[in-house]
Amino acid sequence: MERVAEAAVKVCRTLHLEEPAVCQQVVELFKQDVITAWVMSVLRPSEVCGLLLGTDCGHWDIGSDWNITFPPVPKPPVKPPIPPQPGSPVSRVLFLTDIHWDHGYTPGAPATCKEPLCCRNHSLSRGHNPSGYWGEYSKCDLPLHTIESLLRHVAKNGPFERVYWTGDIPAHNVWEQTREQQLDALRTITGLVRKYLGPVPVYPSVGNHESAPVNSFPPPSVYGNLSSSWLYHAMAQEWGAWLPAPALETLRTAGYYTTLMAPGLRLVSLNMNYCAVENFWLMINYTDPAGQLQWLVGVLQGAEDRQEKVHIIGHIPPGRCLKSWSWNYYRIVNRYESTIVAQFFGHTHLDEFEIFYDEETLTRPLSVAFIAPSVTTFIDLNPGFRVYHVDGEYPDSSHVVLDHETYILNLTEANKKPNEEPRWSLLYRALSTYGMRSAYPADWDNLVHRFLQDDRLFQTFWFLHHKGHVDSVCQDSCKADLLCALRTGRSYDLQMCKDLDFRGKPAHTKKSLC
Repeated sequence: MERVAEAAVKVCRTLHLEEPAVCQQVVELFKQDVITAWVMSVLRPSEVCGLLLGTDCGHWDIGSDWNITFPPVPKPPVKPPIPPQPGSPVSRVLFLTDIHWDHGYTPGAPATCKEPLCCRNHSLSRGHNPSGYWGEYSKCDLPLHTIESLLRHVAKNGPFERVYWTGDIPAHNVWEQTREQQLDALRTITGLVRKYLGPVPVYPSVGNHESAPVNSFPPPSVYGNLSSSWLYHAMAQEWGAWLPAPALETLRTAGYYTTLMAPGLRLVSLNMNYCAVENFWLMINYTDPAGQLQWLVGVLQGAEDRQEKVHIIGHIPPGRCLKSWSWNYYRIVNRYESTIVAQFFGHTHLDEFEIFYDEETLTRPLSVAFIAPSVTTFIDLNPGFRVYHVDGEYPDSSHVVLDHETYILNLTEANKKPNEEPRWSLLYRALSTYGMRSAYPADWDNLVHRFLQDDRLFQTFWFLHHKGHVDSVCQDSCKADLLCALRTGRSYDLQMCKDLDFRGKPAHTKKSLC
């Protein structure tokens, strides 16, 4: 193990992947988990032989295609969506994602540095650009007082029916994090959410930054010190007041759960780390890790039988997942399109969405995965959050998303007055900004078509995509990549991009910085 670690440090330093100290720290942090996962998977003799010499020598199928199993129940007839009657109740749902609290953030510290995360009290400076009090447009995360400001603002601007909170609590200083630091971030931010939002129900999901090392999420078959039980048990303890006992049980085991939020409305919180390309533990088993998708099918079939509607939340959007996982999830959304009425994700730090189409023709839009922008500024962004307007609590409600609003803190203005409470302001409302009649899947599909024809409208989207802070315009291959990603709810699939002037890899297959 030590020889492999020494070689990894040497490669990192020789190729100047990071600063020498960062190379040393990150290898030291990751070596036990990565090498153990590697030994448990790649280095099995039969698999090595099968990889090198073919199937006559051994079996090699890690990462191969696999299919989920559906119950022998026919799909119900699809009914066109019916807008709610005027005056029907509307629920406001607060959505928080990618908070990324940096306990080392120091106002006045260098905003540019040699490490992967700047604005910190021990950053190696590359200039004299000091970080602002409330945050900074750079590769920086947020100080705690900015997060508290956000929570004070939303507490005064309710009421909210519920909160969806899709993970990534700690900062991006991944080369030096410990389990205790991750748990401190979990406890601190959870405590603040409880303090400011009080009795409002909160439904969290697990982000990829919650673990130490980052992206390290072994399947439940891995026991002992290398398992994720230290994290899941802490989450169950911190979130116990928000979730019922059955939800806490599956949360402790594998980081996902389901619960009935209101009569006729069920929540499913997925652990999207079991689909993450960066989760090196999936070398052990790519095929439905933790049995999560098969469990999801069971939950959805039960909901269909009881005529419940379902909201799905998770951290990583499905279009950025491992291919087979993503395509199986797409199949599930197709099969249960009348039951799954909304999907909510984060992770990218940007404002975007992914459209799902019928598998037979890929012409009928049937679902949308909403991807909300981050609370954090990382990288070069304003802090932000979202409020979804959802068909409310009444008999036969559709519980679909009717509209959404995005709010930001303009750092340029806020940092001029460090001693005053900053002003969080509305950036835009989706329907009025984009001239949409409603927020059904067909409307989002139509919006993408309009982006193709109306470049001014697309550049408005590009501006909002970055939470109101971007210097460049997006044209040619940039525009094609982004429109391709908006149309594609499953990874490594270019079928919806044939009419675009497509060059290179689609945006959703590129390496994430998150």
